[in-house]
Amino acid sequence: MSHHARVRRRLVLGGGAALLSLPLGAAQRVLTPGQAAGPFYPVTPPLHKDNDLTRVAGRSERAAGRISDLSGRVMEVDGRPLAGVRVEIWQCDANGRYRHPRDRHTAPADPNFQGFGHTVTDAEGRYRFRIIRPVPYPGRTPHIHAAVFREGDSPFVTQIYVAGEPRNADDALFRQVPEHLHPLLLADFQPVEDPVAELVASFDFVLSPSLVGLFGAPGA
Repeated sequence: MSHHARVRRRLVLGGGAALLSLPLGAAQRVLTPGQAAGPFYPVTPPLHKDNDLTRVAGRSERAAGRISDLSGRVMEVDGRPLAGVRVEIWQCDANGRYRHPRDRHTAPADPNFQGFGHTVTDAEGRYRFRIIRPVPYPGRTPHIHAAVFREGDSPFVTQIYVAGEPRNADDALFRQVPEHLHPLLLADFQPVEDPVAELVASFDFVLSPSLVGLFGAPGA
């Protein structure tokens, strides 16, 4: 099995084990709910290696849609920032198409939209992406897929939704999350004065303690 295939398998299967191992008191604190990775995680490693989904190497035009900046922090449940962890996101373009061979949506794909990006958190656990405001995909409310990779742990996977979006109420995956936890999956897109971005939003990932911290490195 290739490295990328192992990563994809961890994305599909991972994300919940750390929460299950938490003491009761810690599990009752405000952790970001995990969700499924979905079917459109890249099947091969993308050639682009950046956090700007609105540009494609070799093309001069920017992606269609409402250009937005998404930023926030990755931290453990006690507020400790997680530095140097990889954050990945992927989303459909302004036409509702994913850059993925399994997407059978008939709308034309936007050739200027990268669709997938990654970054690494700084010393304060901060990350930033340039994206488009999420749009509906057939059968789904607007959303962004996200994965956080900590060394030695399964990836934490979730989906980020748009605050105030009326389609959220009818989205099957969003409704799987208990209603009182819905605010933890919402990003509020607000207008911003910026030469490029039209909107800005923030989203923090609050994670359970690392399995490495709890039990030592795998195989130790």
